[in-house]
Amino acid sequence: MTADVAGLAPELAGAKKGQGDRPLASAGERFTSYDVEAFEVPGGREEIWRFTPMRRLRGLHDGTAAFDGTAVVAVEGAAAETVGRDDPRIGEGGVPADRVAAAAWSAFDTATVLTLDGTPEPVTVTVQGPGEGRCAAAHLQVRTTPHTQATVVVTYSGSGTLADNLEIVLADASQLTLIVTDEWADDAVHVGAQHISVGRDAALRGVAVALGGDLVRNSSTVQYRGPGGDAELLGLGFADAGQHLEQRLLVDHAVPHCRSNVHYKNALQGDGAHTVWIGDVLIRAAAEGTDTFELNRNLVLTPKARADSVPNLEIETGEIAGAGHASATGRFDDEQLFYLQSRGIPEDVARRLVVRGFFGEILSKITLPELRERLEQAVEAELAVTGA
Repeated sequence: MTADVAGLAPELAGAKKGQGDRPLASAGERFTSYDVEAFEVPGGREEIWRFTPMRRLRGLHDGTAAFDGTAVVAVEGAAAETVGRDDPRIGEGGVPADRVAAAAWSAFDTATVLTLDGTPEPVTVTVQGPGEGRCAAAHLQVRTTPHTQATVVVTYSGSGTLADNLEIVLADASQLTLIVTDEWADDAVHVGAQHISVGRDAALRGVAVALGGDLVRNSSTVQYRGPGGDAELLGLGFADAGQHLEQRLLVDHAVPHCRSNVHYKNALQGDGAHTVWIGDVLIRAAAEGTDTFELNRNLVLTPKARADSVPNLEIETGEIAGAGHASATGRFDDEQLFYLQSRGIPEDVARRLVVRGFFGEILSKITLPELRERLEQAVEAELAVTGA
C-alpha cells in the first residue's frame, strides 16, 4: 500500500510528496500513501500546512502524539460492522495525502463500516472524542449499494485529540445526503481526512458544519469512478476568539460528464479567530463535459479576526460544460445595517439578522428539521458569546 519514491533526489522527493518547499505543478501530482513514514515531518512552511498552527496539533504531525487506541463510533438507525484493517473494503474511498491522515490510518485498531442498502430513515453516527488530555484515531467508512437513497448525519463531539479518516463510497446510481458536524468542546483538536468516491451516475449532497473545538482541520478529496457523477459540497463555519477552523478540498475530475458544486461560508468573531478555506478543482484531460463551480464567502464580525481563502481551478481540457470560482471576504454591509436601523431595529439585533441571513442559504439545505433547528440554535449561541 506504500507509494514508492525511491531513487528521487531529496528535493524532488519532498516536492513529489507535497511536503517540500517547492509547490506542486499540478494537484494531480500530490503524493499519497498509507505509510506514515513515507511522508516527511512537516515544519509549517509546506504548501499544505502553511496556514495551520503546527504547535497546536499536539504532535499529530511529527509522531509525538501518543494514540490511546480507537475512538468510540456509535451508529443508530442501521446495522454497522466492526472490522480490522485487513478488510478488503477499507481503502476503497481513497488514500491519505498527508502525514496526519497516514498516522490515523496506521493507528486505528478497528474500523466501522456502515453499508446503506435502502434504509428510509436518517442514520446517525456519533464519533466521541477520547477525553481531555487523551489522543485517539478513528476510521469510518460509509458505503451505498446501487440505486440506494440514504441520509447520514455524522457528529463529532467531546474533548481531546482526534485524527481520523472518513471514507464515503457511493455505488453506481446511488444518492447520499451526508451531513457532518464538528461540535467539539473548547479544548478539542480534530484533524480529519474525507475520502469520497463517486460511482457512475451517483450523487452526493454533503453539508459540513464546524462550530466547536480549539483547532479543527478537515481535508476532503472527491474522485469520480464513472461518468454522470454529481457532488455538491456545502459548508458553514463559525470561529470564535483563538479558534482555528480549516477546510481543504480537492475535487478531482478525471472522467467525463461529471458535475461538482462547492459553496462554503465562514463567520469570525473575537481576537485570533481564524478560518482557512482551500478549494482545489482539477479537470484532467479526459474529463470532457465537466461542469464545476466553487464559491467561498467569509464574514468578519470583529477586528483581529482573519480569514484566508484560496480557490484554485486547474483545467487540462477545453471541452468542458462550464467552470468557475469565486471568493469574497468582508465585514458587515453598512447599508444593510442602516436600512434595518432606520426601521427601528436596534444595532445588535440588526447584526444578528445579517448573520442569520448570511448562514441561512447553507442551513436551508439541511432537510432534517430537528437538526436544522439545533444548528440554528448553536449559531445563535455563538452570536451571543460576544454580543455580535
